Amino acid sequence: MSGSDARALARSLLDLCRMRKLTIATAESCTGGLVAGALTDIPGSSDVIDRGYVTYSNEAKRAMLGVEASTLTTFGAVSKETATQMAVGALERADVDLAVAITGIAGPGGAVPGKPVGLVHFAVAARDGRIAHREHRFGAIGRTAVRQRSVVEALRMLTELARGPQASKPRREATSRLRVRVARTPRRHAVKRRRSPRG
Repeated sequence: MSGSDARALARSLLDLCRMRKLTIATAESCTGGLVAGALTDIPGSSDVIDRGYVTYSNEAKRAMLGVEASTLTTFGAVSKETATQMAVGALERADVDLAVAITGIAGPGGAVPGKPVGLVHFAVAARDGRIAHREHRFGAIGRTAVRQRSVVEALRMLTELARGPQASKPRREATSRLRVRVARTPRRHAVKRRRSPRG
């Protein structure tokens, strides 16, 4: 995986999103903004990329993305649960169509039992309620290599999401628990006000 791979994927993703009129937000921990950097390195990306969150600390994940403290305590920052909440939080707070989240252990330190160096969790979320997660164990290939491969994987997942629903019933049922929260908009609250009595 090289920088040229990421650049080609970024360009292709931007073209696809531009054609489908989709916007993107990123939420990054171990990659420190490299996904957003790869996308915004392409001229004209501003019509697709809305913003990027770099949430390196647990406090940043809570404050900027709404990751629950109980999730971090129970599962840890590097987990499927945290990655998913990061993606959903970015989607909701930026009010975009697609969001990607990355959290992992790039190394050389940071490994704990069950979570070795090179472990990275990815999650993507779409405005229509689709959510996907992947776990990669890149191994102790070096901090730079883990981060570079993570950028490529994140761009691939965003591209798959941007292409549209894949008609996978088991996946949709598994993510229905979060769909209501993802689809919520301020407009629904305005509807309830119509019933207020006239003075």
